[in-house]
Amino acid sequence: MRRRTFLQSVGSVAIAPLCSAVRAQGTGGQSTADQNDGWLIAPPEARAMNADVLSGLAPQFESWREANLHAALMVRHGKIVYERYFAGEDRAGGTPLGRVAFHAGLEHDVRSISKSVISLLFGIARDRGLIKSLDESAFSYFPEYANLKTPEKEQINLRHLLTMSAGLAWNEYISYNDPTNSERRMMDAPDRIRYVLEQPIVRPAGATYNYNGGLTALLAAILQKTSGRQADDFASEVLLGPLGIRHVEWRRYSDGTPTMGGLRMRPRDLAKIGQLVLNGGMWSDSRIVSKAWTEESTSPHVHGEGLFFYGYQWWLGRSLVNRQEVKWISAVGWGGQRMYIVPSLDLVVVVMPGSTTT
Repeated sequence: MRRRTFLQSVGSVAIAPLCSAVRAQGTGGQSTADQNDGWLIAPPEARAMNADVLSGLAPQFESWREANLHAALMVRHGKIVYERYFAGEDRAGGTPLGRVAFHAGLEHDVRSISKSVISLLFGIARDRGLIKSLDESAFSYFPEYANLKTPEKEQINLRHLLTMSAGLAWNEYISYNDPTNSERRMMDAPDRIRYVLEQPIVRPAGATYNYNGGLTALLAAILQKTSGRQADDFASEVLLGPLGIRHVEWRRYSDGTPTMGGLRMRPRDLAKIGQLVLNGGMWSDSRIVSKAWTEESTSPHVHGEGLFFYGYQWWLGRSLVNRQEVKWISAVGWGGQRMYIVPSLDLVVVVMPGSTTT
């Protein structure tokens, strides 16, 4: 199923019933710690949710065989109100794992949700003064590729990388099995950064969005240059560690560089990242990323695919529920991996399917 179609269909199942289940503000109730991971669990009605509506979701997911849903988790007012796991076919990267019975302690591919994590890391780097300005030319960080620079390419700045509007020729909309897929060609290239930077300009920088994982690879390379660490090591120190995320894997290329779609983590841990953004960069009483960055990065900067807007590696959209518009922020990964943040409802939703389509 195409990326856009799956985004809309999963959104209608995961977001609309949740919005319908939200009641007037409640007073809360007794919560208990679980999994020793920093999350508290609350009965749905204690967080102003309709338990009857939520209880009907699992049968819908189980009957929707095409989705091959593995996990669904919902957080309201900072506590888990819904968490269900299912059995289904899965793979780690491109390696089939067969049928897996999922549970709360099992890591899962999040694919290009990794890009939204890179955005948070970039914000932390800017907060720490490692990145001076988003208006800096991207080529200023790659003097070793100065021979690839043209006047048009010199106009590509960090903001254009974050919003996938650099204007470079790139096509990820065809099957990954197609040898002309730009991401596949980048991964097969002896020098991935050179491959991205040598692509011709097809439109002025900043003019148009075009999905381009190569730009995220440039962001990760800039993080390495400015922090002195690979993106996954930097993430462990400044983001994942402070969030108490201990069960995580970031798949690497043969040269040790983390892949931009290679993050594997538990649904509960992905929900922590969503809650961090929802809280304006705070987790518990700790500031992890600035409020300014969370707001700027999740604001619309360019038109994305279809009716969606795009921020700094975040998707922005809306749903119509009971004739009311509900705006959301989303991290999106291939195969239906989704994390939704709904600020107006103080809500985070994580959905992890296992798609075998290409």
